[in-house]
Amino acid sequence: MPRKIETVNDLVNPAKLDVLLESWGVASTEMRGLTLILTFVILTATIAFIVNWVLVRLERRAKKSDNLWDDIFIHSLRRPMHAFVWLQGVYWAAEVAYRFSDAEVFTANEVLLRFGFIVLLGWVLMGLVRGVETVLTSERVSEPMDYTTMLAIGKLLRAIIVITAALVILQNMGYSLSGVLAFGGIGGIAIGFAAKDMLANFFGGAVIYMDQPFKVGDWIRSPDANVEGTVENIGWRVTRIRTFDLRPLYVPNSIFTTIAVENPSRMFNRRIFENVGVRYADINVITDIVDDIRTMLQEHEEIEHERTTIVNFSTFGPSSLDIMVYAFTKTRKWVEFHEVKQNIMLNISQIIQNHGAEVAFPTRTLHMVAQENTELAQEKDQPISTSESSSATGKGQGGVVQSQKPLNPEQEHQERQS
Repeated sequence: MPRKIETVNDLVNPAKLDVLLESWGVASTEMRGLTLILTFVILTATIAFIVNWVLVRLERRAKKSDNLWDDIFIHSLRRPMHAFVWLQGVYWAAEVAYRFSDAEVFTANEVLLRFGFIVLLGWVLMGLVRGVETVLTSERVSEPMDYTTMLAIGKLLRAIIVITAALVILQNMGYSLSGVLAFGGIGGIAIGFAAKDMLANFFGGAVIYMDQPFKVGDWIRSPDANVEGTVENIGWRVTRIRTFDLRPLYVPNSIFTTIAVENPSRMFNRRIFENVGVRYADINVITDIVDDIRTMLQEHEEIEHERTTIVNFSTFGPSSLDIMVYAFTKTRKWVEFHEVKQNIMLNISQIIQNHGAEVAFPTRTLHMVAQENTELAQEKDQPISTSESSSATGKGQGGVVQSQKPLNPEQEHQERQS
């Protein structure tokens, strides 16, 4: 009489299933083994499909709810759960194969099952960390956390999960944790000497995360190095910066501990600092021009009036009367700042024109001092002096011209009389 399956354990016990198939008339050992393996594969595929279908429906319903954490939990659980069903099904199929085969490879079924379970558990925890990190930095919460801070915490938690999972796997494989930790302590010294640059970058990244001189999305630059652009990612070894010509720049984190870093993204306002030149001919209206420019800035809606605003005649320039214009805009955005600055500069030009003045440009005036006509006429009627004649003769004959001492007024008069 055929045997019956009395308990759930009988359903997954290869020995009892083998006896059951034999009682059903399946005499061939190989046929019974293939039948059991095929049965477990089909059963695993069916259960995996059902589990995935249920979790997908639950995930859709969770996204429609107001609770932020249920969809994170289900989303992080869905794929590992699907993989766990297949892991368990492959384990059962391997157990069946081990019963009908003497291959040594099947003796590691228990170890591989524990190994896979630890990996899947770590996968779930990593997904939870990633989901919490995304939610806490999004607009879905009332007070979003700083992205750079949350990124550092997430990386630290993921590192802890990976290290813990690795230690548990080593313990399940039969290694002593005390021996592993002791080897890590001794080997850490050698690794520290061999990878000091890598460790310097690691601690440099830790300093960036703790001090936060900049964060992801900030525009930074350094007067000590050719570094300028927008921060895209802060890793444990390098920081990726996107330059203004859209090229990626990878800077080792240890560099930031030795250079000064300027963070223009954290400025309160942008500054307008210009010197406007007016012609010297317009000095009579320079006071009125200065007053009108100051009034225009005080009434301009894009100027931050709580900051220092200065408009004064400052310098007698080489070719202009210089007016210093010093103010701060409300906007910090680069494009909007230049639009505001253009509007202000055009207003200043209009004010100068309204007063009948002009904006100065570099000019040079040459003053010519002419001698009296009578002196020029006398110079033309006077005979050439002896020294001048001998000099001309020498030049004409190709001889060497010797320098003559200059004559005093009396000697020059006597030469002219003779």
